[in-house]
Amino acid sequence: MKNNKIFSIVSVVLIGIYFMIASPTAAYAFEVKRNFYEIKIYHLKTPVQGQRVEQYLRDAFIPAMHRAGINKIGVFKPVVDSVTEQLIYVLIPYTSMEQFEKVPSLLEKDQKHNLAGKEYIDAVYSDPPYARMESILLKAFEGMPLFSIPKFTTAAAERVYELRSYEGHTEKIYRNKVQMFNKGNEIGLFNRLGFNAVFYGEVLVGSHMPNLMYMTTFENKASRDAHWKAFGSDPEWKTLSAMTEYKNNVSKNTIVFLMPTTYSEI
Repeated sequence: MKNNKIFSIVSVVLIGIYFMIASPTAAYAFEVKRNFYEIKIYHLKTPVQGQRVEQYLRDAFIPAMHRAGINKIGVFKPVVDSVTEQLIYVLIPYTSMEQFEKVPSLLEKDQKHNLAGKEYIDAVYSDPPYARMESILLKAFEGMPLFSIPKFTTAAAERVYELRSYEGHTEKIYRNKVQMFNKGNEIGLFNRLGFNAVFYGEVLVGSHMPNLMYMTTFENKASRDAHWKAFGSDPEWKTLSAMTEYKNNVSKNTIVFLMPTTYSEI
């Protein structure tokens, strides 16, 4: 019986090695799948442009994304005085890169989307619905592979969604900060202190690289300030931030305070 068990264990190991050699992709079959995120940022010149973009997002884009299999879309606006220009942020969680790649063609073929979003889609060059649009593509951290939707009882207008971007001096230094979140358990610290993170992500494509981004949420501004005060004085954070291996791993920290629109699903 003992020999049979040993034979079974050896067989499983050999089979695993065979698949890793014969098919490299099979080696990742047991990895936890991670979300991919797209953050679209609409830059607007006038309130009228903002109204047109919002009408498109609410009545055409979000319903079409639901039909494409993406169930939750976040739409946010900066808190007053958080930025100096008119912006609309759209957060789209994808289950895979394949899903991300398929969306444009699905939207193009979706007749309900094309009809409901006609004013936006067919806008003429002399009257565009926005000044410019940028897109950031991210992959979820290992420490939080799937996005989370916060549950608050406060009104949407009171909530604070804090979007942070940490840029690194070099690719290697940037990866050190990502490691600090994962292996260093900075994510665990945020969880323990109740920061209600929506996502943590490595930026794969964007205009400010290398960098990572994450979003935490709070019931209101007072709650946000209290949480960060607790974070700064927490013994675990003091120990982690004092470790030599994690020193000087952020070159720039950008913070944007957002509030969800009435039709945001995140």
